[in-house]
Amino acid sequence: MIFRPSYKSTTMKNILAATVLLFLPFLLSAQRDNNKRSEIEAYKISYMKEKLELTPEESKIFWPIYNAWQAEQSALRQERRENLISFRKITEIDDLSDTEVQSLINNELTFKQKDLNIERKYYTKLKNSLPIKTIGKYYRAQETFKRDLLSRYRNTQKP
Repeated sequence: MIFRPSYKSTTMKNILAATVLLFLPFLLSAQRDNNKRSEIEAYKISYMKEKLELTPEESKIFWPIYNAWQAEQSALRQERRENLISFRKITEIDDLSDTEVQSLINNELTFKQKDLNIERKYYTKLKNSLPIKTIGKYYRAQETFKRDLLSRYRNTQKP
């Protein structure tokens, strides 16, 4: 007996193949973004290790707190992306009602407050566990890392 695929089976395969081809660029872009994010995070950790000069004992205290802090901030950013309409997504403020604009502003303030609450929470954990100068080095390293990363990004964008 010879197997002959039905017309429906072939059509479904073609639709599936077309769908995969249609979404392939988006999937590849998302993978590149994840790779870039991982690369930046690895660079940040290396940068922090160099700048903080932690003792082995301090490292055992600092890194679990740092990792929990980063995870909580990441979850907050994800929540913001999923649930809040942001000014970044709005192209024209004049097209919104006053109530919608007020809601956007309140959403931004709420997000910033939640972010600040996380910052204070982990600052307190660090302060209760490590010397204040080490914490000061961390905050300075955070700022210099941002500048360094921006500088690296600019240098890779030049033709």
